Amino acid sequence: MVNLLKETAEKLKDNGKTPDDVLWVGSVGSYSTWENFAIVANVEYDSGYGGAEVAEDLLVVGKNWWLERHEYDGSEWWEFKSLPPKPKRKITIVALTENQAKDLGFDVYAGSQGLEALNNMGENNE
Repeated sequence: MVNLLKETAEKLKDNGKTPDDVLWVGSVGSYSTWENFAIVANVEYDSGYGGAEVAEDLLVVGKNWWLERHEYDGSEWWEFKSLPPKPKRKITIVALTENQAKDLGFDVYAGSQGLEALNNMGENNE
């Protein structure tokens, strides 16, 4: 059994954050305060395999970062996410699918589905 509040606080700590850094807790459609969350989250749940118990769309949000719930076969955990830095290289996107890239004559194959590969942006192509 895992205490959801302690698990959340530990994940925050692991990423250099504290509850003071939390702006809101909720989902894409609604939000509440950390204080409200902390009261309700002081609960034990089974994070092991089986059925998921915690709301799957639960978010803990700070400035330019968030925690989101993940689950595999009933095993549950928090994942820390942050905004990626803006890349230095700007491209013009011409293909978002393998078929679009092939129609443009790019040499793509199953598994080369990254944005740069689909847009013929190898290391030597700008």
